[in-house]
Formats: sequence, structure tokens, C-alpha cells
Amino acid sequence: MAEPAQLAHLAQLIARHAADDGRHDSAIDFLFFGRSSRPSEPTYHAQWASFALVAQGGKALRMGEEIIHYGPGDLLLVTMDMPVRSCVTVATPEKPNLGIGIAINEERLMRYLDTFPLTSPLVEARTERGIAAHKVSPLLVDAVIRLIRLLDQPQDIAALAPLIEQEIFYRLLTGPEGGRILNMALAERPGNKVARAARWLRENFHQPLKIGRLASSVGMSASSLHHHFKAVTAMTPMQYQKQLRLNEARRLMMVEKLDAGTAGYRVGYQSASQFSREYSRFYGRSPARDVRQLAVGPEA
Repeated sequence: MAEPAQLAHLAQLIARHAADDGRHDSAIDFLFFGRSSRPSEPTYHAQWASFALVAQGGKALRMGEEIIHYGPGDLLLVTMDMPVRSCVTVATPEKPNLGIGIAINEERLMRYLDTFPLTSPLVEARTERGIAAHKVSPLLVDAVIRLIRLLDQPQDIAALAPLIEQEIFYRLLTGPEGGRILNMALAERPGNKVARAARWLRENFHQPLKIGRLASSVGMSASSLHHHFKAVTAMTPMQYQKQLRLNEARRLMMVEKLDAGTAGYRVGYQSASQFSREYSRFYGRSPARDVRQLAVGPEA
């Protein structure tokens, strides 16, 4: 478990690189910062394979019907891309929520495993949730702090950031969630097959879902894919696709100013009434009312 002094130091570093509320990218392509000075309304978004640390404040994330709360000293590990709903739960202007995120690059992770095979026996191939939270080790926090400090020495980033990234891989793989990461990385594991199916859905969510064809493409039966997909994501493949469609439709209406009918058709709905019905059920408001409300801010 990370020491309070470590977390306080991490919070100071994050505050320096995230002076304003919002997400802040960095000169290290897989490192970003987040800051919020007040609790937020739940937002729907795609969560990529990554891990996050909260140094100060608190957040909550909802996956399917499950809610995960995490705060200082917790590591949130996401082993595959999935649609989620998240919010800041603990934050004030004097003591804002401060966190960092590190994207897990699957290709670099696989190269690491090829170069440095695990010497301990492989953990049992269990199907586990694609998102989990647990206490972070001081050694992992130390690696993250050294990674952030590289931003003050930009000439060192190209040479040293990849080495610290490999150290982070090592700490994750040898930590309590190493099995989840292996399930994502190793092709024969159910978690990897689910991740490949989820990737296809993300890239083709506007197309009709043929579950048998999708299952065959990742080397599973339809029933096996359904079982393992729900075990990992807390959603069926159809529910996963529906959330992707609705999230994208909402973005199209808010950012590109499309009307509801056009947005629904763009993401794969053939029926405007079905789109409106499913949108209202998911977001709690009709498309038109939701867009109006988002434009003026949270309800009082």
C-alpha cells in the first residue's frame, strides 16, 4: 500500500502539470493527468486499456450494473476497451481531485512479454472482470513518480520513458492483478478473445450484430462468447454494442449538432422510434431533452 507521503508528493506533481480542471495530455504519449475542483455529474465515455491512480479526492465508475469506487492509494486497472459511466465524487476547489492515467499499449506489452517471459508459473486462465480496483504498491507509485519527473527533463524522455514503462509492466504483471493482464495479452486466454470481440464491436458498432459470426472470428462458440463476454464486461455483446451506439449518437448530437434521427441512423438504427426509446431508457431523457439539458448544464 502506498505511503501517505508518496501520495502527497504525487498530488503535488499532478497539480503542477494539471493547473486547470479537465484532462491534460503530456509529452509522454501514454501519460495523462486529470483534475477536478468539484464533484461531477456522471458522464458516458469509452474507457481504454489503462490504469489510473487517484492521488487526492475520489471517483466512481460504473460498468454495466456494477459500481467501483476508488480514491487515494487505489489503482484502477482496465484491461480492455469498454463503454463506462464515471464521475468525480470527492473534490473541492481547495483540495481538488487529482489523478493520473497511463495507457496500456498492447503491442509494447506483448514485446515486453516476448523479451522478458514470466519465470513464475502462469496463473490459471480464469475469466475475470475487465475493470478492477485494489491498493497500489509503493514500488509502482515510485515508478509513476519517476515517469512524471521526466517531463522536467524532456531530453531524457525518448531514452528513459520506455524503460520506466517496462518497469510498470513488470510491477503490474507481478502484482495482484497480473492474471487480468495476462488474460488480455495471451491469445489463447478467454479474456484476450473477448477483447478482440470487443475491439471488432467498437470498430463496427454501426453494423448489424451477428453473434455466431463474431464468435467464430475469435475462436469461440456463440454460447461461450456470450458467457465470457458478460463475465469480463458485465454486459452482453448486444448491450455493449448498444452502449457504443448510444454514446456515439449523443456525441454526434452534441458536437456535430446532428438531429436525433440522423444521429440514430448514423450509428446503425434503422428505426427512429427504436432509437428514441432506447436512448430515453439509457440516459433517462429523450434525445431532444437530453441535448437541451446538456447545453445548459446539470439540472439544479
